[in-house]
Formats: sequence, C-alpha cells, structure tokens
Amino acid sequence: MPSTPSPTELGLMPFATAALDFHRVVTIPGGALVVPRAELDAVHAHLVSLLRLLDAHATRAARLAPVEGDHLRAARARVWQAADHTHAAYHVAPRPASSKASARSGLPEGPPELTICQRHQRAAHLMRRRTTPADLRASFTGLVRH
Repeated sequence: MPSTPSPTELGLMPFATAALDFHRVVTIPGGALVVPRAELDAVHAHLVSLLRLLDAHATRAARLAPVEGDHLRAARARVWQAADHTHAAYHVAPRPASSKASARSGLPEGPPELTICQRHQRAAHLMRRRTTPADLRASFTGLVRH
C-alpha cells in the first residue's frame, strides 16, 4: 500500500491547489459574468506551468515506467489543449476601454498584453518538440499498454 507523501515531497503543490480553489470560491459567485482578460492570462500561466511540470514527469517516467509515461504524455497533451483554448479565449474576451482605441487603430497589442502570446509561443515550441499534430488531434492521446 503506498504511503502518503510528506509535505516536503509535495513542495508547494497543495498550496497552489488550495489557492486556485480559494480564488474560485471567492470570485466566481459574485464576480463578473465575463471572465476578465487578466484572469484568463493568469489561468493560462497556471496551465503552462502545469504543462511544464507534466512534461518533466513524462520525460523522466517514460524510461522507467512506460505505462505511467504514456498517461503523463496524454495528460500533457490535454493540458496543452486547455492552454491553447484559454489563449484563444483571451484574444476574444472584451478589452478594457483604454485598449479599445489601439485595437481600432489596427495596432497590435503591446506589453503587457503580448506576455500571454510570448508564453504561449514558448509552450507551443515545447509541444512541437514533444508531439506531432496527429497526437494532438487524436480523440485518445495515450497508448494502451498492459
């Protein structure tokens, strides 16, 4: 029977999870009906961090535990898809009044708005190195090994 990991083995993961849960409970019930762009940017940052964590685990596990590695690679692909959709949602979300003038003038969004795009491009580069387009389009992203 596996033992419960110690707090030092888990690092800050329980705190990150609790912070996300707390944020959801506090902001969603009385918050805005439309997700603010700043929140979408923060969610995207969390997803990309999770993507990197899963990538590191998948890479290490693949050599020693191929079945576990398959599942972690599948999870990485799904998290990438979530990050990709969150990035797209950010760009179609309503802009604050101050940035509407630059949007009408045809000028691209500048800092800090481009930060999400730069982060997304770095994550996309990682995914291009680790997966194929077919892997990301498949309805099932993992192998079945017994």
